[in-house]
Amino acid sequence: MYRVKDITLAEEGRKKIEWVKANMPLLRYLEDDFSTRKPFSDVRISLSVHMEAKTAYLVKVFRAGGAQIYATGSNPLSTQDDVAASLAKDGIGIFASYACDAVEYEKNIEDALSHKPHLIIDDGGDLIQMLHTKKPELGQNTIGGCEETTTGITRLKAMERQGILGFPMMAVNDALCKYLFDNRYGTGQSVFDGIDRTTNLIIAGKDIVIAGYGWCGKGVAMRAKGLGARVIVTEIDPIKAMEAYMDGFYVMSMDEAAKIGDIFITVTGCTDVITKRHFTDMKSGAVLCNAGHFNVEISIDDLEAVSVDIEQKRHNITGYRLVNGKWIYLLAEGRLVNLAAGDGHPAEIMDLSFAIQLLGAEYIMNNHKNLPKEVIKVPDEIDQKVARLRLEAWNLTIDTLSTKQKQYLDKWD
Repeated sequence: MYRVKDITLAEEGRKKIEWVKANMPLLRYLEDDFSTRKPFSDVRISLSVHMEAKTAYLVKVFRAGGAQIYATGSNPLSTQDDVAASLAKDGIGIFASYACDAVEYEKNIEDALSHKPHLIIDDGGDLIQMLHTKKPELGQNTIGGCEETTTGITRLKAMERQGILGFPMMAVNDALCKYLFDNRYGTGQSVFDGIDRTTNLIIAGKDIVIAGYGWCGKGVAMRAKGLGARVIVTEIDPIKAMEAYMDGFYVMSMDEAAKIGDIFITVTGCTDVITKRHFTDMKSGAVLCNAGHFNVEISIDDLEAVSVDIEQKRHNITGYRLVNGKWIYLLAEGRLVNLAAGDGHPAEIMDLSFAIQLLGAEYIMNNHKNLPKEVIKVPDEIDQKVARLRLEAWNLTIDTLSTKQKQYLDKWD
């Protein structure tokens, strides 16, 4: 059972998956381990993930562990049709296609849940939202799951506060081996991959405005600086603003930055970060893009309201001619620029994050009876195991504490 755009694309998708597999040693290790142990035998898993090659390999590792998989994309513009076709050809229940409309997107989410899963692997919270609103009957067997990203965890914590979260969900995003590497190095590199392949413009010498200085924003700022940009950070948190300033970046409000920036990158996870008053102050030729999960950070409604002409300039670039005659350019419809206009984070980075997903899902499955219906921290032992496996893959060794050193650190007098 599947629904994809074109099954004949499967061979090209298979080649993409094989390429990333060759560069994801942790997932290869877990695939071998799971193939032997079958920890997910007879377990039904629903996944909502950015449906590209790396996540396809994650799906395959779950299946190697014995799981029955139904999967969909977590963003209408991040699905790669050849990858989806490859999973379908391989017998996996996949419901995803590039540029699907809102009705089809919701139908895909519902179909991914139709086998009444035991475990949920979510990226942004769309599966969870449907199970707790429109289709609660599909969650009657669900014992828990994992959430990959900041936005999804924000939604889960809101549900937890309201007392409506129906099962434990592990905050994969909050694992050290996730946010220190995926959010920082992964986002930093993939955002500029997406911008470059879409615009073919230089970064050096430009004023780059980055909204948000969390771990994703830190990574984007670091890469922008490395590419020769003048970096401006906007923030609502005074501590993060101070950190950005001491890291060597300009710090100002979006009202001030709007008049200066050449390229704007939102990385906040919030809504209405750039709105009507900002657009009219921008330079003609300013480029806007978003690296947050949902396309709400740049107000497209406001942008349309102050425009007299909208024109598709090239793939993934929409031009808006404002009432004042200036042109503003929006990349990838304001959706995740690194996935909607690129291939997402590098394979080696997602190797870490997906290892956390796999081991976290196994932990939830084995311990759900003793876990509260809350957002659960990734156990330290999972973080440590993933880090050690990655070091082994790099052929790196580190020191260990001697007995004397352990005793010294335990003393207080």
